[in-house]
Amino acid sequence: MKSLSIRIISSVESQKPYIAMMFIQFVYAGMALFSKAAIGAGMNPFVFVVYRQAFASLALTPFSFFFQRKKDPRPSFCLLCKIFFASLFGITLSLNLYSVALKNTSATVATATANTIPAITIIIAAFFRMEIITLKHYYGVAKVVGTIICLSGALVVALYKGPAVKLVNCNSSSSFHHHQTSHISNDPSNSSPKAVDSVKGALIMLSANTFWSFWLILQGPLIKLYPAKVHLTSLGCWFSCIQSLIVAIIFERNNPSSWKLGLDINLLSVAYCGINVTGMTYWLQAWCIERKGPVFIAMFSPLALVITIIFSAFIWKEQLHWGSIAGALLLIGGLYSVLWGKNKEELTNTTTEEEIKIDDKTKEANELELIDAERQLKCEQ
Repeated sequence: MKSLSIRIISSVESQKPYIAMMFIQFVYAGMALFSKAAIGAGMNPFVFVVYRQAFASLALTPFSFFFQRKKDPRPSFCLLCKIFFASLFGITLSLNLYSVALKNTSATVATATANTIPAITIIIAAFFRMEIITLKHYYGVAKVVGTIICLSGALVVALYKGPAVKLVNCNSSSSFHHHQTSHISNDPSNSSPKAVDSVKGALIMLSANTFWSFWLILQGPLIKLYPAKVHLTSLGCWFSCIQSLIVAIIFERNNPSSWKLGLDINLLSVAYCGINVTGMTYWLQAWCIERKGPVFIAMFSPLALVITIIFSAFIWKEQLHWGSIAGALLLIGGLYSVLWGKNKEELTNTTTEEEIKIDDKTKEANELELIDAERQLKCEQ
């Protein structure tokens, strides 16, 4: 019985990272769906980001203050400036562009284009010579081909709709869908998004992903300068909240009513995105990366797209098109090609380093044997 219970416990322990990643993808899918719901119901995108970052900052600050205040040193003024500008070009611009794009595109397109982030990150890293891309090896070809396929899929999602997929009766509506459309129908500008607006929304979403990829690259040098990840994230959220507040005041200074929050979908959305997405998933992702590595995290990205499509089509009656499906398949195929090439490259480099270490140890051992042999020969003489 003991051996059986030990096997069951070890089996459950080994499955925990998979369960955690599935939960994270549900949270990310919910982020796109709730954000679209709030913005589609009339909430200003810039105000949405301010409240979202405020909730995120308030959620992270207690962990940062109580658990790591004695362990981590205070950041210098120079480091604070670097975190400030990293938050400005990464979090603030990315989230504001993401929210603006959601006014003109669907939650499905938003989640689909998120799969371009690994490819865009590799392109930016290669531009700054932080990533080596070579066509001499098969994994280098896989990375290049995967990046091209991924970006092609994003363009298909952005520029081609295609015929509608008839999965559900779009005339029937849930109570939430009726609540959302009742807000939108009162605004003539939101009556039916044109094809041009959809393209514009998808392209803005790609620019938001580009800024997010740039922020991911900046995290490497920042973590080396300040390894306290919780403090770093908390500071980034506070800086982003202040920056987003300034942006929102500039664009919404003549409309004070847009800042009101009631017990409705707007409050639920900003609380969900701030607390769950930034607070909860941060810890889970860090935990999964420690056990399985970053490639394991990225492999689950397409799951959020599948969840978003199901919820959008069957619950919120969002119309799905064959162009979006074709683009999403290209995105997923390109993503896995990039990840496969990256994983093979890391394994090859690790093997090469180990071989070099073994060769060095062998050379040292041979040199020591040669020295011992020379000593023995001198003693005999």
